[in-house]
Amino acid sequence: MSIETSAKTLQQRIDRLESLDEIRQLAAKYSLALDMRDLDAMVNLFPEDVKVGKNSSGRAHLKKWLDETMRNQFTGTSHHIGNHIIEFTDPDQAVGVVYSKNEHETPTANGDIEWVIMQMIYWDNYQRIDGRWYFKRRLPCYWYATDLNKPPVGDNKMRWPDRDHYAGAYHDLWPSWQEFWQTPLSDELPTVAPPAPAEQFLMTMRGHTAAPKIKTR
Repeated sequence: MSIETSAKTLQQRIDRLESLDEIRQLAAKYSLALDMRDLDAMVNLFPEDVKVGKNSSGRAHLKKWLDETMRNQFTGTSHHIGNHIIEFTDPDQAVGVVYSKNEHETPTANGDIEWVIMQMIYWDNYQRIDGRWYFKRRLPCYWYATDLNKPPVGDNKMRWPDRDHYAGAYHDLWPSWQEFWQTPLSDELPTVAPPAPAEQFLMTMRGHTAAPKIKTR
């Protein structure tokens, strides 16, 4: 290996490590900005042309939507991020999965306050623009939301005050969930799939399927 090639490889590895750290900081900054209601800090984690709903784009539209949502639905929140897997599709594009355990102080229609806890994951797309990493898109996938004193046993685990219960999309990205429950237990020794290729752990788990249409509420 030539000195030039070795130096290029080292530079690429350093760039990858710095990118990983910057992307992980994105998720942490998102949680802090959201919980402290710093909407400018929040929207600046997204590109200038961030898509907001079906017909709008731009940070101003995102800030307006966040302002209305945070002001009308919650009097306080705390988001705790956990497992974070990041894979690169090229030096300036990446995907990731982040676990998030959240707590919400939530007013009800009759003036009471409920403490709603939630478990979810985000499916993220990241993009580097002019040397800086941003969220290109965040897809929230929920397992449950419920009053702290009411464990969400059974179906339709999303249980907000004053709303009909509904199912989240916690498992919808992962074909393995349905396959596991549809395949009966066998006495035979199971076959084991080969390890996923580098940078394809998430795609392999997804069965290389296209992202499904997930409705967020």
